[in-house]
Amino acid sequence: MVIGIDGPELRAFTQAAAQALDQKPAQTMLTSGIHAAYQEGEARLAAIEGVEPVAHGLDATGPTQACAALFVTDAAVFLKKPELEDEVFGPASTIVRCKDERELLAVAEHFAGQLTATIAMDRDDVQLAKKLVPILERKAGRLLVNGFPTGVEVCHAMVHGGPFPATADSRVTSVGSTSIDRFLRPVCYQDFPAELLPQALADDNPLGLWRRRDGQIVNA
Repeated sequence: MVIGIDGPELRAFTQAAAQALDQKPAQTMLTSGIHAAYQEGEARLAAIEGVEPVAHGLDATGPTQACAALFVTDAAVFLKKPELEDEVFGPASTIVRCKDERELLAVAEHFAGQLTATIAMDRDDVQLAKKLVPILERKAGRLLVNGFPTGVEVCHAMVHGGPFPATADSRVTSVGSTSIDRFLRPVCYQDFPAELLPQALADDNPLGLWRRRDGQIVNA
């Protein structure tokens, strides 16, 4: 989804995006099921009253190839049509035109959970961005400025998750050092004799692990 305040800049962006997509070759999707779901989702978008198709990529030349698609609608339509928020996994986007700043913030508040949210801005947009950020912090797991949410780097700072329905549990991530929390279940061993403890908890630490003892990080 692309959301912006209507005006010459957004209309120039829409025109440029449409021209680029019109020449975009179709790309092969991973499975026939994913391809079929994409085609169904694109057809649903095109059938919604108040949604205008503005661009379509070059025709497919092989099986399971998806053609890029671009749609435009207004904020008033978006706020009334919950089906516009349904994910269409594939090369389709919808541009939502807002009349003013107030409507833009209303659309941002309306969104359900997302993996990412990007603010495209320059210095003149700082004050509006300050109003958007507190909303987006509650809506998405990763916030970007003037970037694209690809290239999910596996690092300590990465979060690839977000509020439902982006992920089932927004407290954990599927990428990054804290993703281990997603795949572990804690077990407490209380009053265990030493011979019954797992190696990772043995008093002499045979595995040489960094561990927390009485709140302190130690490796002995």
